[in-house]
Amino acid sequence: MARRSARPGGHDDDAPVFVISVAAELAGMHAQTLRQYDRLGLVSPSRTRGGGRRYSTRDVALLREVQRLSQEGVSLTGIQRILDLENHVSALRSRVDELTAELTTARAALAAGASGSRVFAVGPRGEVVAVRPGQRPPRTPASQALVVWRPDR
Repeated sequence: MARRSARPGGHDDDAPVFVISVAAELAGMHAQTLRQYDRLGLVSPSRTRGGGRRYSTRDVALLREVQRLSQEGVSLTGIQRILDLENHVSALRSRVDELTAELTTARAALAAGASGSRVFAVGPRGEVVAVRPGQRPPRTPASQALVVWRPDR
């Protein structure tokens, strides 16, 4: 629910535009209910410098969802848990999307390589470094040692 989306015409779902009375009317609730949900942390509107609440379109949709769950008999604690889990799932989906894009990029880079094989060498501090086929490994000034690894022995 932390996703931002701009609607055609420049309207942002996260823009804090509604005062509490308008948000309450849009959500079909009493303003005091919105204050209670804010105190409980179910819906946290933005605040003006003077401390007034400003609700976004996304906040109003969340208020409607809280109201629906409440009318179905879910306790406020249960509603908070549901909202937390939905936020967690949303964050995990975003991370999966990031990792999928990273994997796609890595696969494309690997496919663009000369033969697709990887060569590894030992770096100056003993770390493993990847080098391109045909490229010499970096030399260490402190040592002239060469180690040959033959896995077939």
